[in-house]
Amino acid sequence: GVGESAEQKNIIVTLNAVTESSGNDFIKPADGNIFALAEFTIENNSDKEINISSLLSFEGYQDGYSTSTSFSALTAKDGAEQLDGTIAAGKKMKGVIGYEIPSTYSELEINVQLDVLSNKKITFVYKK
Repeated sequence: GVGESAEQKNIIVTLNAVTESSGNDFIKPADGNIFALAEFTIENNSDKEINISSLLSFEGYQDGYSTSTSFSALTAKDGAEQLDGTIAAGKKMKGVIGYEIPSTYSELEINVQLDVLSNKKITFVYKK
């Protein structure tokens, strides 16, 4: 859940917050939907750099149904940094993964796969 951390191969992933947004003046979710924005911090305590991809490293499920990341959700939140890039050894990255989901959702599950060649995942569950 929110505030919890998990470690895999000297990499610590923390779910900092989940916030909801109805968009802004220019970008809004479809009727009946909201933007759910999950903010993560990833700490690379290993001895080599790692690559993070919002498309390949994160997998979302809303009430058990697969949901795709939403670039619109990220764009609607001013100043939000997407979780994409390289993290050098000993450094951190903070960013947001956004989803467009029904406003009536009760649970958002996000699986983080730090190594796309492995099937090991870290699972975070946010209950509304």
